[in-house]
Amino acid sequence: MSAMWTVKVLGLAAVALPLGVELLGLLLRRLRPAKTLNEVLFFPSELACVEHIFTSLSPGSCLCPLPHGVETSLSRLLRLVLSAVSSLDLCVFAFSNQNLSRAVLALRARGVAVRILSDRDYVAVSGSQIGVLRKAGICVRCDANSVHMHHKFALVDGRLLITGSLNWTLTAVQSNTENLVVTEEAELVRPFAEEFHRLWERNDPARCLRPK
Repeated sequence: MSAMWTVKVLGLAAVALPLGVELLGLLLRRLRPAKTLNEVLFFPSELACVEHIFTSLSPGSCLCPLPHGVETSLSRLLRLVLSAVSSLDLCVFAFSNQNLSRAVLALRARGVAVRILSDRDYVAVSGSQIGVLRKAGICVRCDANSVHMHHKFALVDGRLLITGSLNWTLTAVQSNTENLVVTEEAELVRPFAEEFHRLWERNDPARCLRPK
């Protein structure tokens, strides 16, 4: 009888062991934190069509003469901006790139809360997209307390930071040697969010007009 029980126990153990290993692996996968996004983009970006990023067109359907289906630094930046679900806070000295403006307008049309901080002297420069964005109902504030508001960063949903030397201009994207760092590291995102909040509050028009 004992030999029979031993055989049964060994048989159950043989069945249970793989199941236990599988369950343990599943548990570890669930407990393991999701991989944090960290990447670097370099410019100038390769010239390529980005129409498929904004529309349902397949990469080869557009009739423009630019290369199609090519992933570039610009297309990656556009996808990161368009990944916003709830908010985009943009703090940038110069903004004249029409594709990036188109991405911000697309977010606005989707109901994403967009706030923009820019330099007071640059907003009226020929080619600036700030007026276009304001006409679309996007709230824009200009830093009136410094020589230049020279930051270049964006916060996507308050969790993703995009920052570097890149101004959001055609020249910077297509011609200049520039860089962007993209990260979800909370320790890096947090101070930029605090800086945006500080500048946003400091340049509140109602506050600026309030008698001192």
